Amino acid sequence: MTEVPFPDAQVHFGVFFQGVNHHTIWSDPSSGSQIDFETFRHVATTAERGLFDAFFLGEGLRLREQDGQLLDTDIAGRPDAITQLAALAGITRRIGLVATQNATYNEPADLARRLASLDVLSGGRAGWNVVTTDNAWTGENFRRGGYLEHALRYERAADFLSLAREIWDAWSDTEVRTVERESAQFRVAITPTVPRSAQGHPVIFQAGVSPAGRDFAAAQAEVIFSPFGTHFDPALEFANDIRARLVAAGRPADDIRILPGTQIVLAEHASEVEEKRRWVLGQQITGATALSLAGQVWGRDLSHLDPDGPLPAEDPEPSVISSTRGSQRDGQDRSAIVAQWRALADTERLTLRQVAIETTARFGFAGTPGQVADELTRWVRHGASDGFNITPYQVPTGLDDIVNLLIPELQERGSYRSTYTGTTLREHLGLRAPLTRR
Repeated sequence: MTEVPFPDAQVHFGVFFQGVNHHTIWSDPSSGSQIDFETFRHVATTAERGLFDAFFLGEGLRLREQDGQLLDTDIAGRPDAITQLAALAGITRRIGLVATQNATYNEPADLARRLASLDVLSGGRAGWNVVTTDNAWTGENFRRGGYLEHALRYERAADFLSLAREIWDAWSDTEVRTVERESAQFRVAITPTVPRSAQGHPVIFQAGVSPAGRDFAAAQAEVIFSPFGTHFDPALEFANDIRARLVAAGRPADDIRILPGTQIVLAEHASEVEEKRRWVLGQQITGATALSLAGQVWGRDLSHLDPDGPLPAEDPEPSVISSTRGSQRDGQDRSAIVAQWRALADTERLTLRQVAIETTARFGFAGTPGQVADELTRWVRHGASDGFNITPYQVPTGLDDIVNLLIPELQERGSYRSTYTGTTLREHLGLRAPLTRR
């Protein structure tokens, strides 16, 4: 029998309320508005009823585009993340509240104060998902363009985070001191106006899978997201790599919680699972979305075509794919993708929309509540992750089945908490004190 390395490990859950995406089923009559507080309230309170660690908001600083036009098959925009989370802090009591905030286009003194304010007002439940940006199209909103080279993003982020932590530590139990710092990126003199919360610092989240991103996480982060939330072996390889980097950075191997992003599709009976999975995928890739995805590959507007007809006959534009649509195919060669799509369409006799569906990588888990509970338990007890950051395929009702059906199965297996045992996000995650306060 194979030894189970973490026999008592429990599954941690966060919910990832995405920003721009086409994975949410927008066309469903139950789909909620992205600017209506009720949508956010339902997701956050359902997650708290399910004893989730955190409610996590994605955020972008520029609307996505395709062919120079706003990408109107996806979400157009939403309120500021910290503002939204501050509102949710007043109607929740335990669940963590995590804001995505950009270290490239914010300033440390201002952002450190706003995050500390959320942390204090929520009773120590705030988290900061540290992201960076190097592309010029986002930078245009700030009159900077892509002013940082790709590798320098993490240098600025590390300096930014170090300064934010110094500001949070400057309000101690006995005094408040002024922080002065001058570096290549920042020149700051600030006396903090917000005390530390019950958890000391907001919990630091990070999502980077490049070598530089992994090194940044090992040196700075307390929770790391990853795209390895579908297949066990790549997830285990990633988790082991992060643990090795932690040790190399002088930290304990278990000093980071690893929560890959995933989607969960549940069906009552095993015979219904594949049908339900295919239904979800078909609803995510509507005709308009399929034409938009194909248009990204071909580099031109294809909205006049029939999505249930053949692939375009013309050749794609002779350039790599733009980053304005998102990261799934950034920088890839159009001609190579078109050749793959045509071969698949010819072999399987597929329409354009069917090709778009078939070329969408499988994401997450599908099964009965018992089957999925067994698999998630296997992941955490064999070290492939510490839990999962769940992206619901429907908003705001997408967590309902997970809370009502899956979590009781996990609890029966002893792999999920039966109650919150702490009050802060740091306590929910089982994390140590902040790095600068050990």
